[in-house]
Amino acid sequence: MPLTAAAPSRSFASDNAAGAHPAVIEAVVAANAGHALAYGEDAHTARCEAAFSELFDADVVTRLTFNGTGANVAALATLMASLRGPHHAVVCSSWAHINIDETAAPERILGTKLIDLPAEDAKVTPAQLRVVGADLGAVHHAQPGVLSMTQPTELGTLYTAAEIAALCDTAHELGMLVHLDGARIANATASLGGTREALRSFTVDAGVDAVSFGGTKNGLLGADAVVFLNREAAVGSEYVRKQVTQLPSKMRFLAAQFNAVLADDLWLCLGEHSNTMAQLLHDRVAVLPGVEAGPSPAVNSIYPALPPSIIKPLQAWSFFWDWDVTKHQVRWMTAWDTTIEDVEAFVAGVAELAGR
Repeated sequence: MPLTAAAPSRSFASDNAAGAHPAVIEAVVAANAGHALAYGEDAHTARCEAAFSELFDADVVTRLTFNGTGANVAALATLMASLRGPHHAVVCSSWAHINIDETAAPERILGTKLIDLPAEDAKVTPAQLRVVGADLGAVHHAQPGVLSMTQPTELGTLYTAAEIAALCDTAHELGMLVHLDGARIANATASLGGTREALRSFTVDAGVDAVSFGGTKNGLLGADAVVFLNREAAVGSEYVRKQVTQLPSKMRFLAAQFNAVLADDLWLCLGEHSNTMAQLLHDRVAVLPGVEAGPSPAVNSIYPALPPSIIKPLQAWSFFWDWDVTKHQVRWMTAWDTTIEDVEAFVAGVAELAGR
């Protein structure tokens, strides 16, 4: 029997499913007026680069890219070049996006090895890094050169600023550079304090060398950025970005998107809102029969286990992705435009099926 409840206007499949914020659309339209020199030689890009330096309160190097995978590849390729040698490997969690969700792009494009470390919470530890560091100097092993962390992780967990600082200290002690994949960095920042100071605490202040700064998942049409907090590690990044096909000719349109959300910290407000909606969704479904809501969300994703009989009907009504089919676990994500009404409508559908 089909659900009688009306489906929500917005799904809980992914923040990638959300549209762009009106301010972003308006900024792109405004940037469309007249001609502007290509490849970043325009006023929009200059303003965007200045905005990122202000955001991190540091003289950073910013390279805009088309998407998150491109940002990660461009960042890692530049850091690997800084290490002067193709014999270096990238260390990451087994859950890392670069390891399981990028179709082996780093390996194929960079020609490097990913050393993926097991982690139930998707977080690498300094102790694990030191074990890997034992391979340094051994000619039979790829040399650990870059540590890549994801913040928040693919499991919705967060590193604290202290944990990232400890990892950076260990990595640098071992002669490694540090990359942070921040595809959902707005959500992480909102959860860890909700201020620019909070962002800086787990990035530039912690010792991170390069950040993939996500925009596409947070209200942009399609734009991400590599922000090099360590200028020495950014040497050659303008050439590397071109080599890995991430140099936009009409860069003003990517820059305009970031300018729209960096102004007045709209990027942070959007991340905070999606986090709040995830918490609301979690609280509402946690009391439903047969639903194991799981831990309270740190960011904008929850991973409930559902009665197996309701998963397919619920997906047909309002689509979302399976997570661990062996546990009947799914993933629900909120976005910058998720409303309370969307949450309530979705919960009504879950409740109707769970109560049958």
